[in-house]
Amino acid sequence: MKSIDAVDGNVAKIAALFPQCVTERLNKDGKPELAIDFDKLRDELSKALLEGAEERYQFTWPDKRAASRLANIPTDKTLRPDVNASKDFWNTENLYIEGDNLDVLKVLRENYLGKIKMIYIDPPYNTGNDFVYNDDFALGRDEFEQSSGLFDEDGNQVLDPMQRNTESNGRFHTDWLNMIYPRLKIARDLLSSDGVIFISIDDNEIENLRKICDEIFGSDNFVAQFIWKKKQGGGNDSSFVVTEHEYILCFGKDSAFLRLNLDKKYKLDDNLYPFSDEKGDYGLITLDKASIQFSPSLVYDIIGPDGTIYRPRIVKGKQSCWRWSKTKVEAQYEELVFKNSKVYTKYYRPEGVTPRSLLIDAIYGRTESGNDDIKALFTPNPFSYPKPILLIGHFCAIGTSNADIILDFFSGSATTAHAVMKLNAEDGGHRKFIMVQLPEVTDEKSETRKAGYDNICQIGEERIRRAGKKIKEEAGLQGQDLDTGFRVLKLDSSNMEDVFYTPEDFNEQHLFNYVDNVKSDRSSLDLLFQVLPELGIELSAKIEDRDVNGKKVFFVDGTYLIATFDMDVNESTVTEIAKMKPQYFVMRDASAANDNVLDNFEQIFKHYSPDTIRKIL
Repeated sequence: MKSIDAVDGNVAKIAALFPQCVTERLNKDGKPELAIDFDKLRDELSKALLEGAEERYQFTWPDKRAASRLANIPTDKTLRPDVNASKDFWNTENLYIEGDNLDVLKVLRENYLGKIKMIYIDPPYNTGNDFVYNDDFALGRDEFEQSSGLFDEDGNQVLDPMQRNTESNGRFHTDWLNMIYPRLKIARDLLSSDGVIFISIDDNEIENLRKICDEIFGSDNFVAQFIWKKKQGGGNDSSFVVTEHEYILCFGKDSAFLRLNLDKKYKLDDNLYPFSDEKGDYGLITLDKASIQFSPSLVYDIIGPDGTIYRPRIVKGKQSCWRWSKTKVEAQYEELVFKNSKVYTKYYRPEGVTPRSLLIDAIYGRTESGNDDIKALFTPNPFSYPKPILLIGHFCAIGTSNADIILDFFSGSATTAHAVMKLNAEDGGHRKFIMVQLPEVTDEKSETRKAGYDNICQIGEERIRRAGKKIKEEAGLQGQDLDTGFRVLKLDSSNMEDVFYTPEDFNEQHLFNYVDNVKSDRSSLDLLFQVLPELGIELSAKIEDRDVNGKKVFFVDGTYLIATFDMDVNESTVTEIAKMKPQYFVMRDASAANDNVLDNFEQIFKHYSPDTIRKIL
């Protein structure tokens, strides 16, 4: 009932490459476990090892190791469904998850490992304002000073950047780096081999973010550092210049597999395509060129439809040649255009262009565009300076297609969800979104609170409802099958009683108090959603609940998983379920009507469905 331990996965990878380097030992509980023999592994890698204080290229900061380990530590948190806060809970494939994104990402790693095609995040920019993701190992000033070399061995202060420049001191960047590092490590695990991540950032942390991404994703998988023109003029952002841009850093999971789609919204110059035919708009380019490598075989006569003979021109005293061979001209003669004593070929307006690194506001929106997107749905505007739909929609368009999954774990006002639904309406896609947001409390005196929104998640969820309704209305009949729903899942402590995780803290008397190992306030649906990740089933899977012999039984993706958590389940119910031959069957230990049900449970399935994988909570 915990998320996977990433270290175990890494040990398995080492075992596959160097089985002789894997041994066994007894863990702290006295049980055998696999372990790496680093001496043997060192022998295998001796040629590439760095020793001691040998100089090397590296990027580090206080507590970087702790941040890295934090990504590997499993969590016992669970995601509890909230049907009432959701929209079309039983049919939608979209998710809205409330909770600290670090724990949420660890839960998602269970069943979305390598399944996310695109991630877009707009994390805190570290502008000097407090941010809410303060992980357990975040340093106080005293701890920071002890570990970062601000004092010599006698306790004398050597340097205090905190007084000199609070916006660029070591602790200022350290806290932000320790926040973002473990989240990006897990994000990489979630990406598919052809997946891509886009990260919005400004000048405060662009250099550090680039170094982190080079380390986590690999510098070979760097795709682009997009520059987005977010505004025109305005007040000074520094003492010297008006900053009109931000960045979007882009990395692929594996550049060998990554393919970006064409940008179909880039505005091409209409003057380049002055003609048209049944194939579309086109321009003309001469068949002869002096700039290409000259070849005598490309100098020959072409006879026009009226008998005129055409030869390659002499350009600036240099004999040009045709771009096409004589064989190709004869085969594609109908495609030639004879005009003004020259021979031309057509070039058609493309469906799109290779994505550009410079994103101008006229095409991809600006900060004001994001505000306008919100104002079209809310009065008053409950969220300041969200990213425009045009911008995030652009990344969704070039980074995904059809039924891909898009994740945003700094969801904010849920612009990404809005952009995904809008893009699906435009191109007929079936992309699915997963939004993750900490339920940050709104200011008690704000207009947002007065409008009834206690936290940011409520704003994001309401935006999806309103945006989805508007998109469907504008799409008409074409948008009736559009999925504009979302399942709300809320991060919470495990459904299991604490004794399940820390038995050493409980004595015999305590154990008698826990007749049931499931917390009393947890529902059957809660238990189902804790089981789904463990079985590798997506949280957006189709779920139905049916009555089987008077008991509530869940059917996930048809009969792939059948589960019941009702009480007093008898043998006839188990038998009927076994006859359906599910891939998985799950029930509670406390669900059995009597001991006979548990005694006969295995025999029933061995008889009717021996291949079913059974699990009892």
